[in-house]
Parts: sequence; C-alpha cells; structure tokens
Amino acid sequence: MKALILIGGFGMRLKPLTLTVPKPLVEFANKPILCYQIEALVKIGVTEIILCINYQPEVMAQQVREYEDRYNVKITQIQEEEPLGTAGPIKHAREQLLKDATHPFFFVMNSDIVCEFNLDQLLEFHISHGKEASMYMTTAEDPSKYGVIVADENGRVSKFVEKPKEFVGSKVNAGLYIINNSLLDQLPKRPCMLETDIFPKLAEDGSLYVINLKGFWMDVGQPKDFMNGTKLYLQYLKDQGSEDLARGDNIIGNVLIHPSARVDPSSVIGPNVVIGEDCVVWNGVRISESTIFGKTQIKGHAFIRNSLIGWQSIIGQWVRIEGVSVVAEDVQIKDVVFINESFILPHKNITSSIPNPSTIVM
Repeated sequence: MKALILIGGFGMRLKPLTLTVPKPLVEFANKPILCYQIEALVKIGVTEIILCINYQPEVMAQQVREYEDRYNVKITQIQEEEPLGTAGPIKHAREQLLKDATHPFFFVMNSDIVCEFNLDQLLEFHISHGKEASMYMTTAEDPSKYGVIVADENGRVSKFVEKPKEFVGSKVNAGLYIINNSLLDQLPKRPCMLETDIFPKLAEDGSLYVINLKGFWMDVGQPKDFMNGTKLYLQYLKDQGSEDLARGDNIIGNVLIHPSARVDPSSVIGPNVVIGEDCVVWNGVRISESTIFGKTQIKGHAFIRNSLIGWQSIIGQWVRIEGVSVVAEDVQIKDVVFINESFILPHKNITSSIPNPSTIVM
C-alpha cells in the first residue's frame, strides 16, 4: 500500500518555531510529528510514503533518509513549485501513487494530525462500502474551525461544509482519508482543496463515507492546539499505563521528561509538561502546561506557563513567561524579564519585559 502526507504549507500557524524547523519535524512529546504518522502507516502495511513538500525540502530530505532506515519504508519527496492546497498535491503525485501500485486505493493524511490513528479500522470500513473515499471524523468543541460532516447511520455523507459560519453539527473532518486510485483522474490539474472542491461533490454523488475515530485527536498546527494536544496525549500515555511519564515529589499530573534532561529536584513541574532532550532546568523553577524543546536551559526560579520554548534557548533567572507565548530557537531572555502572550523570533536577545501581546521582529 501507499500513502500521501500533505506537507505543502509553510507552517504559518506554528510560527515562530517553524522559521527554523519544518513543521513535520517539530517534536510533539519529544518525537517529530511526522514520526507518529510514519509509524501508524507502517503498522498498517504501507510500504511507500509520499511527502508533498513546498517549504525547506533540503532539511526534510536529510531526515527522510534517516526515517527510511529506521522504519524500513520507502519515502519519496515530491516538490510543490507553488502551494497546491490539499487536493492539488494528490493530483501532483498521481504518477508516483499509481506506479507499481498493489492496491486500488491509498491513504492520505494531513501533516498536523496527532491521534490514536487506528488505521486498520478505517481500512476495513473503506473496503466494506466500496465507494470512492472514506474519512475519519471526530467531535470538536469548536466545529467552525474544521470541515463539518453530516452523515447517515451507515456513514454515507450527505453534506460536507468547510468551516461553517452557522452551526451544522459537531462531527468534523479528522484529516485522515482513504481514496481510490480511480479518483485521481477526476482531480483538476491546479491548486484546489479536498474540503471545498472535492468532498462536497463526492457527498452529492453518495461516494464519500465516514466513520468515527476512537480516542484522542488534535490538529496541532497552532500553539494553543499544540498545548491541548499535548495534554490529551499525556493523558493517553497515563491511561495506557506508560512508564515513560515522570514520577517524583516535584511532579504534578502528567509530565514527560527526556531521559537526557536534567531537572533540579527543587523545581516543580506539571501538569501537562514536556521537557526535551538535553534540557537543563535549574533550582526553584515552576513549569506548567508547556513544552520545552531540546537543549534549552531554564535558569533558577523562572516561571513558565501555557508556553512553547524553542530549541537551544536560555531563559534567565526569575523570568516569567505565560499567556500562550512562543519562544523560537536560539533565544536568550535576560534575568527578571516578564513575557506575556508574545512570539519571540529566532536568535533574539530579550533584555526588557513584554507585558502586552507582541511579536518581536527587531
């Protein structure tokens, strides 16, 4: 079987982290987002994965070679010369998808998705109804952000509405699909969207079917959702009885700490915190609802809440960061600085407080 992962965007919603690291390689719970997807596809029997890439293809290529060896799967990169949407890349990859194809269908997934993939259930469902396309759906608190699905008890989609302004329902597109090879010839050779150009037409024809995705799901393509996804995933690890979660008198709730990280026992960590590879957390630090990416130092008595702290950064003593702030790679924040609801771009040296929402570009 083959699969296509849609990576065409510039990672705009997850900036400033994606200014230096392609979004699929950003670590989610200490593992690149892309690796979760590759693992799920290999588990179901996919032997070739095609990545449609527009941004930083050279950086992606270096990692792809490593992942091919690690997961024993063929990974092919296809370059988008212009943004093609979510359906355009499928047409762009037509030749590769059909070459030596052993199955009459292929998987497609959005690169922002983390969940309990359960692709075996989707595959069985697709084979059972025999129509052009199948998708997973999930329940969203704010369905206006997604494609909303209306379907009958057999899963036949009667209506697909992308980001509705009025309430249509709470069942939304989970970004995981199986599509028949025969649909490839029906896609236009231009930038277009599955959600607005293809799925509504398939729904009208009775050719689109949907099934509920069990377990947690999150589109982690923007900071707040990245944090919510982390919370869901850490709870999933707890429910599975994972031994990877941190334990100790200074740990509150679900916390994941990389084995190479060093955390002073006087620091209080959690809930819903991930601390990355080779990080150092000094004495008296308080971290909650946050991810600290690899090789970052958090100095004494710093306070971090609801924030993402990028790679190889140094957070000074008595610094306070909160309000869904995002600190990019290689940022130095001097002692006794307060940052609230702000985005700090890479390679910056912050010497004074930022109490009001801001993006540091100087």
